[in-house]
Amino acid sequence: MGGQEIRVDVVALGDAVRAEQQRWRERLVQLSRSLHAEPELAFAEHRSVEKVTELLGAAGFAVEPGPDDVPTAFTAVRGSGEFTVGICAEYDALPEIGHACGHNIIASAAVGAAIGLAAAADDLGIRVKVIGTPAEEHGGGKVLLLERGVFDDVTVAMMVHPGQADVHPAAFASQAVTRFAVTYAGRASHAAAAPHQGINAADAAVVAQVAIGLLRQQTTGDCRIGLFVREGGAVTNIIPEKAVVDCEVRAFDVETMSALQERVMACFDAGARASGATMTVELTEPLYADLVQEPAMSDRFAAHVEALGRSLRETHGMRGGSTDMGNVSHVVPSIHPSIAIIGCEHPPHTRGFAAAAATPAGDDAAVDGAAAMALTAVDVAADPVLRQKFLDEHAARRTSAAT
Repeated sequence: MGGQEIRVDVVALGDAVRAEQQRWRERLVQLSRSLHAEPELAFAEHRSVEKVTELLGAAGFAVEPGPDDVPTAFTAVRGSGEFTVGICAEYDALPEIGHACGHNIIASAAVGAAIGLAAAADDLGIRVKVIGTPAEEHGGGKVLLLERGVFDDVTVAMMVHPGQADVHPAAFASQAVTRFAVTYAGRASHAAAAPHQGINAADAAVVAQVAIGLLRQQTTGDCRIGLFVREGGAVTNIIPEKAVVDCEVRAFDVETMSALQERVMACFDAGARASGATMTVELTEPLYADLVQEPAMSDRFAAHVEALGRSLRETHGMRGGSTDMGNVSHVVPSIHPSIAIIGCEHPPHTRGFAAAAATPAGDDAAVDGAAAMALTAVDVAADPVLRQKFLDEHAARRTSAAT
């Protein structure tokens, strides 16, 4: 497939991108702080979407709501051309501890990257598409948007995640994860007068937990099994007739995760067999795939992070956690690097990290992340070999999807 040949001064375009981002810096920081001050949970991020899209609209982006059944999703587009840069914005928070994963920074960085890149869009012949992706923490918003075709026109995708260190994208990995609920159904009976007539569903949950605890010794160190008992009885004098266990299984590729899940399910089945309860299983969230970092974009992002004066770590990035950006990365060439909240001593999903996400260092992470993403996109779109490579891959995806 023949693409449009682009001849541009990359340095001059980079300067224009940085100048535009600097012009919007104060409003980008205000956005990050405002999102942080009013955290909203998965699929309920209505005020957050208003704040993000208001700023994008002010910057000349054409904002459209997402699919009807994903009401806190949106898209915002500027520019035209066959090459579309998708920039993912996350904005959901965590229960009780707010923006302890720094999604306020992610959203602000996405907006900043898009605004800066829009200043070079006409010269590069590209579309800049911000994709508002709700429910990353729980719910798989990006998975839903993939299924509904929101990423079909995206040539390359990117986002940036705050952390404790600046890490080369190649060293920043995430685990595949599946989450499900196991429900045991027993039979209630008086715990003192007729315990022998009951079938204790809570016992089934206990047996399963013990079996899974023993299984952990036989798993490799990069696998994880997490669970908690959501329901397990109401009062002491009634044999519990229902127990519900929420569980997740993680590994660094889907195949390993699926194999481990089979062993975990055998432990749950053991609980049912031992207690006499019946068992049903229900997926509670979409499966999150492992993260695939596109090599060429990764190297360019790393170079721009270092040019910003940050000290880049080449190894020992995130080796745990999961993201629905993994699903995107298996379909669209993508990067999902880490940008440091410099000086933060607390890992994500803690109150300390939440506090750090609303500090000057957190503001710098948003602004620098925006700059590195936008400059990476300029490099990719201006490089004739890379541009054509990604356009050809995009055309092949669309052909495959149509057949």
